[in-house]
Amino acid sequence: MSVNWGILSTAHINRLFLAGARESPNVNILAVASRDQPRADAYARENGIERAYGSYDALLADPDVEAVYISLPNSLHIPWTIKSLEAGKHVLCEKPLSRHAGEVERAFDVAEKQRRLLMEAFMYRHNPQTQRLKQLVADRAVGRIRIIRAAFGFVAPDPENVRLQAALDGGALMDVGCYCVSGARLIAGEPHHVAGEQALGGKDDGVDVAFAGLMRFDDDIAAHFDAGLALASQDVLEVVGDQGTLRTTDPWHCRRPGIDVIHEDGSVERIEIEPANSYRLEAENMSAAIRGEAPLLLDRADAVSQARTIEALYQAAGEGRVVSLSRRS
Repeated sequence: MSVNWGILSTAHINRLFLAGARESPNVNILAVASRDQPRADAYARENGIERAYGSYDALLADPDVEAVYISLPNSLHIPWTIKSLEAGKHVLCEKPLSRHAGEVERAFDVAEKQRRLLMEAFMYRHNPQTQRLKQLVADRAVGRIRIIRAAFGFVAPDPENVRLQAALDGGALMDVGCYCVSGARLIAGEPHHVAGEQALGGKDDGVDVAFAGLMRFDDDIAAHFDAGLALASQDVLEVVGDQGTLRTTDPWHCRRPGIDVIHEDGSVERIEIEPANSYRLEAENMSAAIRGEAPLLLDRADAVSQARTIEALYQAAGEGRVVSLSRRS
């Protein structure tokens, strides 16, 4: 039986989630909410959504809506996640859930109290490409892992873009760097030391438009990444071992899936992977978990560790020093 979903906001990213949801018989987009009724009505008509609400609270009051997808600006993720959970809804919240680990803990505390599910929406984690990369690492396809390289960036020229507003928790690390952090953690576990450098800009000259980070993991694994909202387009994840390198040049969107295995002699083996809609897969995973048919792929521990790492990276960049996560409260 399909799960009835509501969407909080008419954000541009919704088009991707809606496209994925339409592919699944287990996901029914029942309602959408905006801050005013005419906008909600127009959006619902354009996207074939049955119910439209002129406020987020009104959608949360709909007893037929079982789960909500939150695509609001970053600064509103935690407040509306908690409101949604308290209204009895399961929540899939767009990444990043927060830049503060304490806020993420608080949201999951509410989820547990309300006996509802909460998941951070890193859609790429649900894609077969990501699962295959993880398996190749586990199988020691390139030997012992030593270095992880990641990058994600593009140019966001409009100063009114929410990504460029510090008041809305924008910034390169929050918007695209969080993927690099997540990818490194997927491969290497949890970092124990981080360092970072940032270049500030944006609408109010207070948001990081470029961020470079370094993370140190157990087993002497180091990861470095760069992310930006003022950089030429880049999109890569590499895992370097002592016997070769695993490389994917579309690790986050997964639109051109495939993994290159670069051997020590320079030869390249291409592993082709069947394309799959990551947004469909994450919505299906959440729906299956709601029906008790499968566990959530991403849990509380993953979301808290993700926020804790981002928090430490911002601290490292702001204070100009290496930050130890083991000493953080």
